[in-house]
Amino acid sequence: MDHPHSPEPAAAGDSAAVPGRGLDPALRALLLSIYAGTRTIAVVGASGDESKQANRIPVYLQSQGYRILPVSPHGDELFGERVYRSLAEIEEPVDVVDVFRPSAETPDIARQAVAIGAHVLWLQFGIESEQARQIAEAGGLTVIMNRCMGATHGLLGLGPGPHAH
Repeated sequence: MDHPHSPEPAAAGDSAAVPGRGLDPALRALLLSIYAGTRTIAVVGASGDESKQANRIPVYLQSQGYRILPVSPHGDELFGERVYRSLAEIEEPVDVVDVFRPSAETPDIARQAVAIGAHVLWLQFGIESEQARQIAEAGGLTVIMNRCMGATHGLLGLGPGPHAH
């Protein structure tokens, strides 16, 4: 499903000159540091269906220079990369685990993210879980919830955003 708007409203007036200025300054700094420190993103729930956000957002992030490792029980290949059936199958460093799965599945995904040594658990727009947050934070991960990783990248002025034409 396409989201008609970013989770953050666009700033008006003079603040438009500073991308992401409407964000809390501490959150803005945290988000910028996440993108700056990220090279590899494991996308749990990645989809081959081009009409889905779980396809469009990873494609956008890949276009911005991030390595995307798709994770789906269906296996095969997506975005020019092998599809892993679980996070545990990934044998290289993962910076961010970006989740496109229902909130109820996220505590288990958080445990797996901790187990593989990821740095960030990012739950996409509409996905929240306090249990997943507690598990991930206890394992040393930074947690972002209910925010689109692609739209936020655009909001911060790091790229055009996934909905740019």
